[in-house]
Amino acid sequence: MTQRPERSSAPRRRYAHANVATVVIFALAALGVLQFYRPPETMARAPFALTLGAPSASPSPDAFGASGQVRLRFAMPSTKIEYPLEIGGDPSALRYQWVNVSDESTVDSAVTLAGAEVLVPSKPGFYRLALVRDTCREVLQEPTVAVMVPFETKKGGWLNGYRIGVYLSERFGTNHERPTGFLEVHPDQLDLPVSKHFKLADFLTHDAQSDVWPKYVALDPRLLDKLELVLAKLRESNGNAERVDLSPDVHSGFRTPAHNAGVVRAASDSRHQYGDAADVVIDADGDGRITMRDEALVAKAVDAVEDEHPELIGGMGLYTSSRYHTPYVHIDTRGHRSRWRG
Repeated sequence: MTQRPERSSAPRRRYAHANVATVVIFALAALGVLQFYRPPETMARAPFALTLGAPSASPSPDAFGASGQVRLRFAMPSTKIEYPLEIGGDPSALRYQWVNVSDESTVDSAVTLAGAEVLVPSKPGFYRLALVRDTCREVLQEPTVAVMVPFETKKGGWLNGYRIGVYLSERFGTNHERPTGFLEVHPDQLDLPVSKHFKLADFLTHDAQSDVWPKYVALDPRLLDKLELVLAKLRESNGNAERVDLSPDVHSGFRTPAHNAGVVRAASDSRHQYGDAADVVIDADGDGRITMRDEALVAKAVDAVEDEHPELIGGMGLYTSSRYHTPYVHIDTRGHRSRWRG
C-alpha cells in the first residue's frame, strides 16, 4: 500500500535527514515482490529484511512460470513442493509458516526452512508463505499456493454438494485423462489473481449452480502461462505499448463434464473439462473492437508461443461464424498440435 509522506515542521537539517531516510525506504519498497505482514504487538515492527546482517528472501523469477506472470503454484494436501526463493544472509536462521489468503490467519506453527522445498497445509485452500526470523515475520504476497481437493474425493458426479459429473476415465478406465484435483472456490476468492491478466472467477463453470458454494475448478498452470505469453506476443506487435488495452476476456474456462454435455457442438472429451483450455476474446490490436483481424493476430501469437515453448503446444480453434455474437479463440495445452475453425 502506498504511504503518503507526512509534512515535517522540524528544522531544515532534520528535514534533510528525514528526506534521505524516506528515499531509502521507498527505494526498498520499489522491489515490489514482498509486502510485509503487520505482526501482532508482541512481535517486532521492523521487517527483518531491513535489519543489518539479517537474512532476507524473495521469490525467484522462475517461481512465476515461463511467462513470469503466473501467480499460483499448485499442490496436493500435505505434500512438499518447490517454492523457488532467493535468500540473502544465513538461511538456517529462517523458518516458514502458512497464512490463509481469505482471513490472513496463520494455519500452522513455523518450521525450519530447508532448501527450496516446503510442506504445504493439509486442508485445501489458498495460502501465502510467511518467512520468520526470531520475532519478525514477512508474508510473500505472490505466488499464492493453491492446495487442491484430490480427484478421489469426488463421489460419483458430486463433490461436497457441487455437481461435477462423470469423466470418461471413470467410465472407461485409465486410457482417458482426468484432473489431478480441483480448486475449492468460495465467494470471497473470486478476484484472486491466478496470473497477471486473469483471476479465479474467469475460469468458473457457467452452469446453473450459481447459488452453490463452494464451487470447484480444474485449472492447469500451463494454460495460464500460455495465455500470458500470447498476450506478451501481442504487446510486442503493438510496440510493447502497455497503454494498449488488449481486454482479455474468458468466455469459457473450466467446464464440468455435466455442463459440457449440454453445450451445443462441444466435444464429448473437451479439453475444458481438464482445466487446460479457455475460449478467449482479445482486442489484439487495441482498437476497442473485436474483429477477425484480432483473431488472426491471436492465431499468429499462439503459433509463435508454441514454437518457442513446445511444452505448451496444444489446440487452437478460430470461431468466426455468424452463429457467434463475438469472434473468439479456443486455446489449450493438450500436448499435441491441433487446429480448426468453428
